[in-house]
Amino acid sequence: MIRRLVLLFSLLLNVSISYSQERDFGIWYGASAEFKIIKNLDLDFSTCFRTIDNAALLEQFFLEGEVSYTFKKYLTAAASYRITENIEEDNAYHIRHKWFADVKATLPLGKFRLSGRAMFQRRYKTYFADKNDRIPRSHARYRLKAIYKTPAMPVDPYLYTELFTPLFRESDRRIDKKRAAAGIEIKIARQHFLEVEYLFQRDYFPRLTDENILSLCYTVKF
Repeated sequence: MIRRLVLLFSLLLNVSISYSQERDFGIWYGASAEFKIIKNLDLDFSTCFRTIDNAALLEQFFLEGEVSYTFKKYLTAAASYRITENIEEDNAYHIRHKWFADVKATLPLGKFRLSGRAMFQRRYKTYFADKNDRIPRSHARYRLKAIYKTPAMPVDPYLYTELFTPLFRESDRRIDKKRAAAGIEIKIARQHFLEVEYLFQRDYFPRLTDENILSLCYTVKF
């Protein structure tokens, strides 16, 4: 089963064997708090610092709030808003706004949990280098994730792949961005969790760039 999941993961990623002319390394530092409001309704607040240029430059910092509702045991819908301080072409930080809406389905297969998520994302900039920056950018995001539950240990490994496709605008590309990741979820206390993840990201816009990212995220659940 593990070999099949790795093969599926590789096929879904479908990264070109050619290398981009630009390659980079970054580290993402994140933290989140999850709250159970009422039955089936959850609230999540998160923050993240993302670096580029071999982790020497802060690319963005954001705060995000999300509300999610579980309709069935394995079907969840969510909506969220993110405010970001992002470095722009003038080498200064400016605010961006993002809205998200998604649906996620989960399928248990023994010790495995397979999930698929479809997300709509819309971004607004406040710094305008040209007239195109005034136009909001929208994407559809599709993610497939497999996690292996290990009841004997507080460590659960996982794999996922994700595609970003542009919406509502003319584009020569069907895909703007690809992601693939491997990581582990570690339960460090009753309500406290840590995720350690390696992420490969290929960005096609505005130029072809490959990024290798180390992601560290702490979560507390109430």
